[in-house]
Formats: sequence, C-alpha cells, structure tokens
Amino acid sequence: MDYYLLTVCIYVVVGIIACWGLNLQFGETGVLNFAAVLFVAVGAYTASLFSLGHPTPASYQQYFWGTSLPWPLPWLAAGVAGGALGLLVGLLVLRRLRGDYQAMVLLVVSTMGTYLVSADPGLLNGSIGLASIPAPFKSELHTGQVGYELFYLGLSVVTALIIFEVLRRINASPLGRVLRAVRENEQAAEAVGHNVAATKLMVMVVGGAVAALAGAIEVQFIGAWAPAGWTYPETFGLFAAVIVGGRGNLGGVAVGAFLVQGLFLEGTVLLPNFGNPDVIGAVQWMSLATLILLFLWFRPQGVIPERQRRFREGQPGPLRGLLPAQAFARVGRGQQNA
Repeated sequence: MDYYLLTVCIYVVVGIIACWGLNLQFGETGVLNFAAVLFVAVGAYTASLFSLGHPTPASYQQYFWGTSLPWPLPWLAAGVAGGALGLLVGLLVLRRLRGDYQAMVLLVVSTMGTYLVSADPGLLNGSIGLASIPAPFKSELHTGQVGYELFYLGLSVVTALIIFEVLRRINASPLGRVLRAVRENEQAAEAVGHNVAATKLMVMVVGGAVAALAGAIEVQFIGAWAPAGWTYPETFGLFAAVIVGGRGNLGGVAVGAFLVQGLFLEGTVLLPNFGNPDVIGAVQWMSLATLILLFLWFRPQGVIPERQRRFREGQPGPLRGLLPAQAFARVGRGQQNA
C-alpha cells in the first residue's frame, strides 16, 4: 500500500506541473491548447533520449539518437524541447488564425504526432515505445523501492515548488495583467499597445517547457513511454483539472489536478472488475465528462476562483477601481466609438 500511495502522489505532482503549464496558456491567456499532452510527450521522449544512451542490437529498441547524461540534464533538455515545440507551433498557428481555428489545428497537430511516432519504428520505436529508461540516482542510493520513491517524490515536489514560484511571479507581475487582458479582450489589449500575438507565443513557449518537464519527471519514474499514453483525450484530463480547480489560480489548479488525477481517475481503478474489462476505462472518461459538465454548469469559476486584482486607490482617471479586464474593455469600447 505504501508503494501504491507513493506512486499516486508522484503522478499527482506530475499532473499538477502539466496543468500549471496549460493554466498559463488557457487559464491566464485564453489559448485553447488542445495539443497540451503533445508537449508532455515531447518532454518524456527527450528525457528518454538523453538518458537511454545510444541504441544497440541488444536493447531491441530503435530510436534516431541517444546519449546518457546525468541528472538534471535530461530534464533541462526536455524543457528546452518543449519550449522549442511551443515556439514552432506558435509561429505556425497563433499569428494567422482566430482562437477557435487555433484550437482545431492544435488538436490535429497532437493527433498527427501520435500517428507519426506510431508509424515510424526507427523514430522512437513505433507503437511499442521506449522502455528501460534509467531513473536518476537509483543505482547509487540503494534504498529499496519504497525508499527510492520517497526520494523521487521529494525531488519532484522541489521541482514543482520552483516552477510554482516562477509562475507565481509571472502571474503577479505587470506581464500577468497583460495575459489576463488578452484573455478577456484581445482587441482592447491591442488598442492600448500590447502585442497579442507575441504574448500568446510567449505563453506557448513557457507553458510548453513546463508541460515537457512534467513528461520528463514521469518517464524517468515509470521507465517507459509509448504513443498509447499520450493520445488526444489525455489533453481533456488536463483541461478538466484546470476547470475544476479554478482557471488562472495556481493553487486552485493544483487542487483540481489532485481531484482529477488522484481521486476521479485513480479512484475508478479501484472499482471491482465486472463484465467487460474495458468498462473501467469507459467509467473513467464518463466520470470525468460528468465532472466537467457539473462544474461548467454550477460553478464555472472552479473550486478556488481566480483572485480579482484591482488598480491601486491612488491611480487617477476614470478607470480607477475597475478590474484590469474591465478597464481594457472600456478602453476598447472607447476606441470603437471613436
């Protein structure tokens, strides 16, 4: 039982980090990144390639490149790869398409990535995926499985705290106010001089790097990764955590990830087997869909709503006392009336 609980805790921490990356994009900026799980997968594969070493006939695995680097270099490489993918996807999608079309294209990109890896065994071992991925410091610690999981959980929590502090500073900074203004009213944000396309591109890069780091943490814990683990429905699990917890609120998103990952998805695994074995997987997604619908209908702000920030009392002019998004909207209406 200790082994199982520690494993679930590590999965929850990984889910929290991945959801924080999506929250920066969707929760704070309004970018519907339906390819969120693709960034997690890129991080996992990158960390694998940087820790597995070169492929050999004895390993019975094929992949296009590999090396064996000590921790934390595989994790850092995963973050760089996720950021690079965010830059590439952002340049191709965010500048020329409106929001709903962006979401559709990102969903297509995620699906294409799954089929590409599955169809080409020489790229990342095809649909079988990669296995025997070494865990950091496991051969040096000699603590047993439970002891090592405690160590890995601590390593993951420390990494999550660092990410939390970075994202918290972004959220509380003037840049954070710009992100929320873009989310609420892109035209108004442009009217006061903000580059909406550049802002969205930035959150795709940073959020992609955070999600990729989550994938690196997960893959070096479980020791394997395959395309079946990052199909597009997994993205909606991340969206569910952001919606349930409270979009735009880092603490709320963490609570949402715990509820979705630790209770609803893992809780259904504990159900007794009955009838077709595939029923358990169907129950998982049915419960998740029901949870999303209930929150969207009865509590769209989530468990912990985003804290509303107001301008300082000493600020002069007609915008004093308004929320940032309201102020930008009023400026936008003034521009249109003019």
